[in-house]
Amino acid sequence: MRITAVARVFPNRLEPLEGPFNRQQFRALGAHAGEPVRVLHAVPHLPFASLFGRPARAALLAGLPDEDVVDGMPVTTLRHGYVPRFGLPVALPLFERALLGHESALRRADVILGSWAFPDGCASVRVAHRLGKACVVKVHGSDVNVVAAHPTAARAIARDLARAEAVVVMAKSLARSLEALGVPGDRLALVPNGIDRARFFPRDLREVRQVRGEDADLPVALFVGRLEPQKGLGDLLDAWPLVRARHPRAALRLVGAGPLEARAKATAGVEVLGAQPHDAIPTLMHGASVFVLPSWAEGMPNVVLEALACGRPVVASRVGGIPDAVCSDRAGTLVPPKDPSALAEAIASRLNAPFDPREVARFGPPSWDESGRMLFDVLEAARTAHGGAHHAASS
Repeated sequence: MRITAVARVFPNRLEPLEGPFNRQQFRALGAHAGEPVRVLHAVPHLPFASLFGRPARAALLAGLPDEDVVDGMPVTTLRHGYVPRFGLPVALPLFERALLGHESALRRADVILGSWAFPDGCASVRVAHRLGKACVVKVHGSDVNVVAAHPTAARAIARDLARAEAVVVMAKSLARSLEALGVPGDRLALVPNGIDRARFFPRDLREVRQVRGEDADLPVALFVGRLEPQKGLGDLLDAWPLVRARHPRAALRLVGAGPLEARAKATAGVEVLGAQPHDAIPTLMHGASVFVLPSWAEGMPNVVLEALACGRPVVASRVGGIPDAVCSDRAGTLVPPKDPSALAEAIASRLNAPFDPREVARFGPPSWDESGRMLFDVLEAARTAHGGAHHAASS
């Protein structure tokens, strides 16, 4: 099967750590399809951004090559126009116009996979119908829980995603949100993200510390993500002195970069490790006593799945798809978002509590091969359904 994916969240040579979950799932999907997925990598384009350096991301991504190869997958840069800050009402027509500029790549596909609900997924459905192609849309979380709060996006999602052959969700909470927007439940397919089980697997904490020559009893909490308020990092930094009052030697290790980096470095007991390659994450997970993600909004964050697969209990906000993963006290503790006191109590309690890594890992996700096979099955069914409907319409 020939698949063309339209994806804004995908690694590139200027942002190599962006969207590793899409890279891994698409690679597995291509293996089941019999040929690599062709990716149209959607990036914001604003004329002269590179000359003035603003907006920063558009200026940076202006330097991407038109064609590239990522992990064996051919990647074409899809530059779509946008209006900074106030452009949501015109985002869909601008994206659709840009997508039509890649008609040849779309025509060769048996199925078009739009990754991100608005405007990417909506435009993918519109263009696919124009070209007589089957279309599946994969949603992530923030595209439904945050972007869809805008009436323009909500109306487009309800109208266009209902016309897709299928809409893939990573968590049951996303399915409920889409149904509330008006997407028919019979169009929704649950395909969880996976993990690389050759790297993310349970290990005994004391054994890991002993091999590394580290203090086996040092309480360590780990955070991986953007160092920004929306990820709950401000709440975590507010909570950390309360945790240290109960665990004076406790260390909080932060992996990532962002606007709260300076504040984090000034907080006692906090180690800022900066952005790290994805290959380094299992080692950091294995050295932690607990993984923490106090985000204000999420879909199904892969770092939570990776922590569980490594056998580390999770303290996270009760938002998005996280309760689908942290569904037992043995897997971790859920707290309300934006509540530093509850967050501190949960972390401090988990740092005291013994845990069995193999028991925690039972709540982890499938492998990427399994996730890719499940997504392939959805796309194959979509292609079959579209072919049958097209034949019926022609007879």
